Amino acid sequence: MDYRNHFKHKLKTQQQIGLWVGLADAYGTEIAANAGYDWLLIDGEHAPSDLRTTLAQLQSIAAYPSQAVVRPPIGSVQLIKQLLDIGAQTLLIPMVETVEQAELMVKAVRYPPEGIRGVGAALARATRWNSIPDYYATAHENNCLLIQIESVTGLENLDNILKVEGIDGVFIGAVDLSATMGYEGNPNHPDVQNAVVDAIQRIRASGKAAGILSTQHDVTQKYIELGTEFVAVGVDISVLMNSLRELLAKYKTGASWVKPEGGY
Repeated sequence: MDYRNHFKHKLKTQQQIGLWVGLADAYGTEIAANAGYDWLLIDGEHAPSDLRTTLAQLQSIAAYPSQAVVRPPIGSVQLIKQLLDIGAQTLLIPMVETVEQAELMVKAVRYPPEGIRGVGAALARATRWNSIPDYYATAHENNCLLIQIESVTGLENLDNILKVEGIDGVFIGAVDLSATMGYEGNPNHPDVQNAVVDAIQRIRASGKAAGILSTQHDVTQKYIELGTEFVAVGVDISVLMNSLRELLAKYKTGASWVKPEGGY
């Protein structure tokens, strides 16, 4: 089996198009993997994915070329240890605002002496139950750490955060950022977009990969043209709900479907 983290190794050489996965169900996630996206974000922050359902989704993706990215609800050292042990190789940590938080996340994904990840993966899927030679010495080569900047404070500290070694990419959370800027629910406001574009340019200039989620075609295309390395272009739940409503509106009197704007 191929244990190489293809998402990580393509980050700075090939633009990767992804999908947000929030159904928290392995069967739905496998359908998304079959569709052919480069990466799938298993969301544990706003979707009901827990450790067991995340494991099942990782297993369902494994048979496909799509690469899994896992977002925990918080940057918890203990939870990161568990996610890595069940085989997550790429993590997106939400709500990072300071250098200290970023440095702690780097330590959390690495074994001592460089980090603080608990040593016990012989019990875990990550090592294929102790079947991967030299796993402890080489795990860092395939583990990919992405952090999420989604507040004014995070943007203010971005330049210093970008200096932290061990961070592979920075994802801009435009929806939360818009709220902290006073434009709640309007990530496409010109002020927010100016801040997002500036952040993407700063991230890429630092040598790290930039990422973002956008469901509005013209805005998404702008991010792609900027060279943003990993771009999520939709959310499975929204795609399903919008399609169901659109279909119903064609055949049921009184049913209506309005194409959503902004957000997801």
